[in-house]
Amino acid sequence: MSAPDGLSLLHQALTCCGDDTPIADCQMMGTGSGHRLMRVETERRLYCFKWNPRPAAGMFLAEAEGLRTLAGTNSVRVPQVFAANQEENGPGWVLMEWIETGRWGEMNWEGLGEGLAQMHSCGAKAYGFSSDNYLGAAPQQNAWDTDWVRFFAEQRLGFQRDWAAQKGCLPLERARRLDWLIAHLGDFLGGVPRQPALLHGDLWGGNVLSGRAGAAVLIDPAAYYGDREAEIAFTRLFGGFSARFYQAYQSVQPLDLGFHERVDLYNLYHLLNHLNLFGEGYAGAVDAVLRRYTGPAGVKR
Repeated sequence: MSAPDGLSLLHQALTCCGDDTPIADCQMMGTGSGHRLMRVETERRLYCFKWNPRPAAGMFLAEAEGLRTLAGTNSVRVPQVFAANQEENGPGWVLMEWIETGRWGEMNWEGLGEGLAQMHSCGAKAYGFSSDNYLGAAPQQNAWDTDWVRFFAEQRLGFQRDWAAQKGCLPLERARRLDWLIAHLGDFLGGVPRQPALLHGDLWGGNVLSGRAGAAVLIDPAAYYGDREAEIAFTRLFGGFSARFYQAYQSVQPLDLGFHERVDLYNLYHLLNHLNLFGEGYAGAVDAVLRRYTGPAGVKR
């Protein structure tokens, strides 16, 4: 999108949130997944303006809803959403609080661990969310279901399996193992006390900012109510968080002793998503997890 179009959307956003003060400064801060990011300063405050000329359906409204839901728990810090809009088959945008970032090494991991545990204590009557949303650039289904194993089998692994088949990422052996695992998911996830917990849904290091004084700030949620084990498992996938984070989390909400046996299974959802989005570079990791749970020579009996 050209700069004038972006500025036109920005003026629309500022009008929506009632800020009619002059714009003192605008700086483009980069792009990603087709989105554009701008740091905006008016006489009233600093903003983060994120927009896309042709986003996926409802993407910006879903991001705003997720941030507002997380903010409503008063547990972890997320950018305040001032306004959001998305036109059908047109541009979308969200106007948020600008977060001044500090040094990653000064991150308050203890505060994040305790805050996330508090957020996970905010539950619902079922697993899912008020609407479907996005995991990065991928659609994420969130239809309500009272059974976690069925929810994860159908709306997480099953969705990714069907998408992989459409994209030609599911050769016969991979499909056979994945189908068996989905059908027998209760053997691995059953028998564990659990209840729906509000999850960020896409919690890895790239979605955690170190704000002023090291306060952790979470961005880009794929929020839903799920098993909190799935959230903690994903924090370990791409390098992991500080040991201080896990210690603080455990001090508030200890995990079940069998959690470590389920980490790779939960992360299979994210590995399949990366396979579908980015290709066969993730095939080895997907196949390794499938072999772990289905046996090295074939499916377990």
